[in-house]
Amino acid sequence: MATSKPKTKSANVIALLNRTKGASIDEVCKATTWKPHSVRAFLTGLRKKGFVLAREQRGDYGTVYRITRSPGKKAEAGAA
Repeated sequence: MATSKPKTKSANVIALLNRTKGASIDEVCKATTWKPHSVRAFLTGLRKKGFVLAREQRGDYGTVYRITRSPGKKAEAGAA
């Protein structure tokens, strides 16, 4: 069964951030039509809700953000 496309912009952003390679602010802007300051505010909101985000430098992509843990999920054993 094929997975359906996320129905909301928020769900779409969370799906982008859950990818192994994560997503840049520019990618999220293009996917949602939000301005960069709105994307950054959304990321802050995710952190306040308990999501753990990793911020990484990736060559041509610049800074990429990736969800490493969602609220309610326990940290992996041995993770620092």
